[in-house]
Amino acid sequence: APDADFRRGGDYGAFAAAVRDFFGVLRACGVAPFVVLDGGRGAEDRKLPTLRGRAAEQLRAAHGLSRGAGGCLVPLLTREAFVQALGRLGVPFVQCFAEADREIAGLANRWGCPVLSLDSDFCVFDLAGGYCPLSHFQWQSVRAAAAPQGCYVPARCFSAERFCRHFGHLSKGLLPLFAVMNGNDYIGLEALEAFFSKVRLPRGCAAGKGGKHLRLQGLLNWLAQFAEPAEAVDNVLKYLKKHQREEIRELLCTSMEDYAPSDVNLEDFFQNGSYECEAARKADVPEWVLDALAKGKLAPFIINALILKSTFLRVQVENMQRPSAHSTTLPIRQVIYGLLLRVSHTTEDASSSEQTNELPIVCEFDRCQKTVKKTFVQAASLPPDFCDDRFPLDKLMEVPMSCRQMLLLETLGVKMSFLEPIPSHLQLPIAVTCYWIRCSEPKVKLNQLKALLLTIVSGELQRITDDPDPTVLPAEEDSVAYNEFLKWKEKKLQNNDFDLDAAHSFCQWQCCLQMGLYLNQLLGTPLSEPDLSSRLYTGTLVHRLYQELKSAPSVENLFILSPKMAQLYLVLLNTVES
Repeated sequence: APDADFRRGGDYGAFAAAVRDFFGVLRACGVAPFVVLDGGRGAEDRKLPTLRGRAAEQLRAAHGLSRGAGGCLVPLLTREAFVQALGRLGVPFVQCFAEADREIAGLANRWGCPVLSLDSDFCVFDLAGGYCPLSHFQWQSVRAAAAPQGCYVPARCFSAERFCRHFGHLSKGLLPLFAVMNGNDYIGLEALEAFFSKVRLPRGCAAGKGGKHLRLQGLLNWLAQFAEPAEAVDNVLKYLKKHQREEIRELLCTSMEDYAPSDVNLEDFFQNGSYECEAARKADVPEWVLDALAKGKLAPFIINALILKSTFLRVQVENMQRPSAHSTTLPIRQVIYGLLLRVSHTTEDASSSEQTNELPIVCEFDRCQKTVKKTFVQAASLPPDFCDDRFPLDKLMEVPMSCRQMLLLETLGVKMSFLEPIPSHLQLPIAVTCYWIRCSEPKVKLNQLKALLLTIVSGELQRITDDPDPTVLPAEEDSVAYNEFLKWKEKKLQNNDFDLDAAHSFCQWQCCLQMGLYLNQLLGTPLSEPDLSSRLYTGTLVHRLYQELKSAPSVENLFILSPKMAQLYLVLLNTVES
């Protein structure tokens, strides 16, 4: 959105509303969408250098935003909000084991439908229905057409076949080689510069001159003389030093496999819910974990920790002088790692590490000042119920639910009796809030807590107004209170300063909610999953409330006209303060 506020990151309700509008447009145009999401980094982790580069870019963007520059940074919980929004809308989706490109191409060709994405890799796949770049998909400008077509979305569709015809009957099978030679997401192919500096590309342009565009055109025309990739690779290698040739051949061929058909049949998943993946089987991923991942009930973070013992912690707009906002949640992450990676006491190969009582180690990439650094973190040692050999990871769901709930609550430092007065869908966010207050450094200010709880209450009020429970009579005072709240929101802000320390504190809360969600999911949701897509947290609102509470404490009575909401606010505040 052009008016999104990335500094105060996290207007998830507005994002979910945009998702709803987008899929509403598709349905109105008679388009049946199937969403395919990337999963983890894959067992080979070939994209690691690219991901480190991307993390550094995000850090630069976050730093710029923290100092008042423009820029864009996706808020921390956007993916979770998107998955929840898809579920609420009933849009069929799958989350793949690793990168989804090949599986998307396979499904699109099986069904003969186009791929809608922002990933230019889809120009390289031979797609029967073509590739529609999201950047040219004008879903906010729907056009009406005469029946029987009805309305439609103006779009552009790229066809590999037409593209190849443009370059003198270039074989479609050579497009993967073209993509790889121009540095797709992986590999250091610096050695190929020798090829580009020596080869005479058609059109009479030296590869080094005339910019990247001419070089691409020249390479396509040069490749058009070959019938198939192996012949073209042989001819590329002739320009390289002899000792480099085999290594570069290997790199080129491995990278081209990223465009080969996948063995995963997503049609199976969409028809009967089963996700079969050879790479996951080889990596010994328990069946229930793969199933939960495919259904979006576990995050890619979990699969990366499990098979790579390595995770990325995404940066937010925080105070770069302070430790990363994620440092608050280290104890929660250690419990997650402990559950995923515990060593069995019976296997022989584990005996040596067991004797020294070693706990597994995970490599985390996180912000340290203004750079992305890796640190090694030890998994937590778990209570006896979870260390018992009867319950390895593949049998985690057989641990009694009461034990799983106790582990979650003990990790967050909360007793269930404290949470009982709270509506079930808010129990996890409030438990997380208690943890945030206990563990945050610097300490959370009272007005920050009040601003957060008022934001949660405003989300509840909006939810019961927009989406009323048919079994409960709507209370007149709720809609009066909601209208008053909307009027208050319309008012001009007296003070719109950006408070970086408050932002840092709210970033810490989002980190706590993220890891609380992940641990809750891994334990099979002993507490209800809170719905981010219904305005549980709104970054711009929480910042505004915090600013106003400092100058006008009466803002605390914002929902006084609704006895139900005023009561909810007091219950939340008393629970957290106690």
